[in-house]
Amino acid sequence: MIKQVAIAFILFCCLPVTRLLAQERFSTSTDHLQLDFEVDGKGRLLQKYFGPRLSDGGDQLRPVDRWEAYTPAGMNNLFEPAIQVTHADGNPSLELLYISRNTVKTEDNVTATTITLRDPKYPFTVLLHVNTYAKEDIFKVWTEISHKEKGPVVLANFASSILHFNAHKYYLTNFHGDWAEEMKMDENELTSGIKILDSKLGTRADMYQMPFYFVSLDEPSTETHGAVMAGTLAWTGNFRFAFEVDELNMLRVISGMNTYASQYRLQPDQHFETPAFIFSYSDNGRGTLSRNFHRWGAKYGVIDGEKPRTVLLNNWEATGFDFNEEKLSALFDDAHKLGADLFLLDDGWFGNKYPRNADNAGLGDWQEMKAKLPHGLGYLVKTAEEKKVKFGIWLEPEMVNPASDLYHQHPDWILKLPNRSEDYFRNQLVLDLVNPKVQDFVYGIVDDMMTANPGIAYIKWDCNRMITNAYSPYLKDNQGALYIEYTRSLYQVLKRIRSKYPHLAIMLCSGGGGRVDYGALPYFTEFWASDNTDPYERVFIQWGYSYFFPSFTVADHITSWGRQSLKFRTDVAMMGRLGYDINLDKFTPDEWTFSQQAVANYKRLQPVLAHGDLYRLVSPYHENRAVLMYVDTTKSKSVLFAYNLHTRFGENFTPVKLQGLDPHRQYRVTEINLKPGEESHLYEHNKIFSGDYLMKAGINVSGHEPLSSKVLEIVAE
Repeated sequence: MIKQVAIAFILFCCLPVTRLLAQERFSTSTDHLQLDFEVDGKGRLLQKYFGPRLSDGGDQLRPVDRWEAYTPAGMNNLFEPAIQVTHADGNPSLELLYISRNTVKTEDNVTATTITLRDPKYPFTVLLHVNTYAKEDIFKVWTEISHKEKGPVVLANFASSILHFNAHKYYLTNFHGDWAEEMKMDENELTSGIKILDSKLGTRADMYQMPFYFVSLDEPSTETHGAVMAGTLAWTGNFRFAFEVDELNMLRVISGMNTYASQYRLQPDQHFETPAFIFSYSDNGRGTLSRNFHRWGAKYGVIDGEKPRTVLLNNWEATGFDFNEEKLSALFDDAHKLGADLFLLDDGWFGNKYPRNADNAGLGDWQEMKAKLPHGLGYLVKTAEEKKVKFGIWLEPEMVNPASDLYHQHPDWILKLPNRSEDYFRNQLVLDLVNPKVQDFVYGIVDDMMTANPGIAYIKWDCNRMITNAYSPYLKDNQGALYIEYTRSLYQVLKRIRSKYPHLAIMLCSGGGGRVDYGALPYFTEFWASDNTDPYERVFIQWGYSYFFPSFTVADHITSWGRQSLKFRTDVAMMGRLGYDINLDKFTPDEWTFSQQAVANYKRLQPVLAHGDLYRLVSPYHENRAVLMYVDTTKSKSVLFAYNLHTRFGENFTPVKLQGLDPHRQYRVTEINLKPGEESHLYEHNKIFSGDYLMKAGINVSGHEPLSSKVLEIVAE
């Protein structure tokens, strides 16, 4: 039975008013989903339907009166509003009536609909944008707000979307954590009242709560069963998700920027645009949703999603702050020997008057430290190229240490409260990026470095602290705009960088996974999932990210964190973008041989790992193991990862039934990433089975050994 799920959204815009059209019905759709609206007799825009496409179009569906598509405050709404405004004359009410819509096909796969809403008493307009991505079954919605009143209006609420649901029960899955414990996944039933997930951190906004979620209807969803919606906000700053269950057991979900400390004064004829809310729906579980997001993200959500990613070696674990040109040159040799494509020089390479020999000095003074790098970055770039590896570098351009020339030269460039003590986190403060001069400075850090050293092939862009004691000297008496304008200013800098360096590989990092969103990723090629690289912990962290982001965007490095075998660490890192941050001087000959072969395997299999369909077969939240597989679009090749966790003595596991294969084809199963001299003990190793057998009978992939792993290559004959 098809489950009908009503979801009402919201968006902002401004256009001149035309005549009112009543009783109009229209639909936006993808290949498998449709979203319908209807204008009621009062001129209000209602959400009519959201769910699987209906063969009869759904014209006979009756909209729900309280499901207004963008609910304003101050009139007769009794629940959480999407938008709240105080007009220039002090009136705190808003009414939004339907005026018109416009639909255009921006490309074969993308259709853009713009809906105009207008207050009948005030020259105040909201544009609701709905973009549909047909093949990916993804909806992207956002709003624009504008007005022509005689003075500024104050925006107190400005959501990107409202979604209305009507089901027997609702289950919210959210993702949360802290530094080194990102992406903890919890599922709880939503009951009467409001549940809020939000961030007030400004920068590093995702440190405690992550900006994505699932809502399952009637019952908890699984990978292959249940009606479920998934959504995420494309915003790198403060966000707020409100889940409200009313007295009729209907659920409304409001998603958008957080209004905390952000009452926004909007001037006449200015446009206020909210970030996009991106979502999809499935009535057969989370796996379908996840694959929708992966396909959309690879094509539309991240820069150069179709290009192969590099394998890199980072120096941090090998050297920390203690390095010189000779040490780095030796690491270039190690990178080439390993088979890595790129060497990344991490923190500690800059500052002279205030040398960066620890995390308490130098941020803001982006000149090569002469004591460590007397010949400059150009020498390192050239030396790396001679050793057949590319060169990358770490930056934290939004931050400043008090121990720096920048701090003393430009105290007005720093976010800090007047008449209050400075508040330090990691011995640093945040630059006032709202200030155009600071934007020029941050852009100049990258541009000057790239102009002088055009061979630099990679940047790690870090951001190690949140905003506290928030006050912008540039904004003066308009502090309510700070959190919003900071993020917008960051995007402006990134746009300038991308305009000049469109294909430069850049990692999005924020003290680990403190910034992971589709607002920033269009400017980045990947993100750093967590500073915690213990492979046991990473199984859970990477599992969580895999719901919303393609595997090639998740940077996974092999380090010495944790006491697991090198094989286990390597196999866990291979499910994302493989990298190394480990002291290779301590490798035994066998470890070198194993790692070189693993890198070669990863490069050979990268097309299926990066762009194959992901099937999560056994969850680490349900068993003492995790099993997942990637299958290419032709169903010709698959790679399966099986990780035993803290298994107990005598614990037995059932065979794992594979997914995504062609039941009529024959597949050879081969265990790879074996240690030198090791033979596979897997019964299925180097044998041929039908896809039907592998999906119905399955494979005994797990064994009994704790913290062990297997990687299987499954190829159609």
